[in-house]
Amino acid sequence: MTARLHRWDEIALDKVTEMLSQKIITGEREMIAQTYLKRGALVPIHSHDSEQMTYVLQGALRFLVGGEEVIVREGEVIHVPAQTPHQAEALEDTFELDVFSPIRQDWVGIADEPGTEA
Repeated sequence: MTARLHRWDEIALDKVTEMLSQKIITGEREMIAQTYLKRGALVPIHSHDSEQMTYVLQGALRFLVGGEEVIVREGEVIHVPAQTPHQAEALEDTFELDVFSPIRQDWVGIADEPGTEA
């Protein structure tokens, strides 16, 4: 296995909804996503097999994790354990990074370029 360089500016931005867009890079066991949420965007309650780290670079998100409300602001990271029900709402226009391990299989196979599912 060799190292592979990815450039965010060469990855197409996938418009998931009118309120949410993202770029995704996958490895063998983990994935990272740049996610852009407009103020008011709501990611409905869900859970998955992956643990998740969300790092807010700009803006703020209100998470509901296992019934507990947590506000995550610029420069902060929230860890969501695997199989934990959670939702997120953008309190401002927000730019964040999500890291998942293992890979979210429900997000794989959408893009054309191997290793950069969007």
